[in-house]
Parts: sequence; C-alpha cells; structure tokens
Amino acid sequence: MARFDGFAKNYEELVTESVQISGESSEYFAAYKAAYAARVLSGKGIKKVLDYGCGVGALAKHLLAAFPAARIDGYDPSAESIGCVEDSLRKQGQFTASLEETHNDYDLVILSNVLHHIPPQERGAVLAKTVSKLAAGGFLLIFEHNPFNPLTRWAVSQCPFDDDAILLRSGEARRRVRLAGLQLARSQFIVFFPRLLAALRPLEPSLGWLPCGAQYAVIGVKPAA
Repeated sequence: MARFDGFAKNYEELVTESVQISGESSEYFAAYKAAYAARVLSGKGIKKVLDYGCGVGALAKHLLAAFPAARIDGYDPSAESIGCVEDSLRKQGQFTASLEETHNDYDLVILSNVLHHIPPQERGAVLAKTVSKLAAGGFLLIFEHNPFNPLTRWAVSQCPFDDDAILLRSGEARRRVRLAGLQLARSQFIVFFPRLLAALRPLEPSLGWLPCGAQYAVIGVKPAA
C-alpha cells in the first residue's frame, strides 16, 4: 500500500480524472460517503472514528463535518499520503502511517475503497486487524466498488493507482464481515445517478436493494463484551 507514496501529491486530481464520466469530482464522492455514514449511523453515539486507509485525508475532512462531536483519526501505510493531511485534521485527531499508534476503542472504523487493493488471500488478516480497533458495540463500515456496474469498471481501468485492483462483490464483503466476528447490520448499493440526473438523487436511499449502484456499503457491528 506504500505504493501510493507516488500518487500523494495529486491524488484527488487523479481520482477526479478517473470518475469524470460521472460529471462529479473526487470531492463529491468523499462528501457522499461521509453523509451516508452520518445518516445510517445517526443516534449510534459515534464519538471516535478511524479512517483506515485514509490516504491524504479526502474522506476524513468530510467525516469531521458529518460527525462534528467526534474525533477523527486516520491510518495509512503511505507516509507520503499522511504528510499531505490538512492541519485542521491533525489538530483534532491523529494521522499516522503506523497502525500501532492508533487506538483500540473506536466507535466506527471506515474502510473506503481499501479492500480491492488487498490480495484476496490477505483480506481476512486485514479485517481482523481492523476489527481489533473497534470498541465493543462499534461499527465497521466498508465502501467498495460494485464490479457489476460497467461505468465503475471503466473508471477503475482509468485510474493509475487502481492497476492492482481486484474488485470484490458485495457478497464477499458480507461474508468477510461475518468471518471477522461481526454481526451484519446493513448491506446496500449506493451512488446511482450521475450529475446529469442529479434531480433523481433523493431516490437513492430507497434503491439500496438494486445491484446497479456504482458502489456499495456493508456495515458490521462488533458484539458487546
């Protein structure tokens, strides 16, 4: 994952170029995910969040706005990416390239488009480490690309740092959540309409069952001790 060192300086620009077919920027998708997390986990007492695979902090800064009462931490093995994280995030939380420096009592851990960069045979071990960072009753939220969406596959093919991507189906994500010892709390498809059809976006929360969203979200909860 330290291979992202070479993309840190222009990460967001590269993502924007790869998703240009949607009519949106990388900023839109980061804001979308933060808003989604805040909506589906409203009232769950989220006070401490770990953005696992945080990169340059693109999602973390939106999480800070979406969860104003929470502390947002970030971990990424790319030291160059961590070096690009904004000072406003560093002032309220910890951003590190060492997983050992993170805590073990997070109410929410998010993996946003991380697992497709991890070889399938290593995904179980990564999720075990991730789950160890959760407090009892804490939530793991996985965002991933939907391999059944042709536009998603095209966007992945255009992204220079996705050349190692092995996309996983939502069924695999659900299975791995259960194998990691979590209870499955939610699984749904997200991101349906490009900017051209933005007027239809209020319908998206009701379309989670439809397997043509550009991405999907899976949530597991760690059983209370």
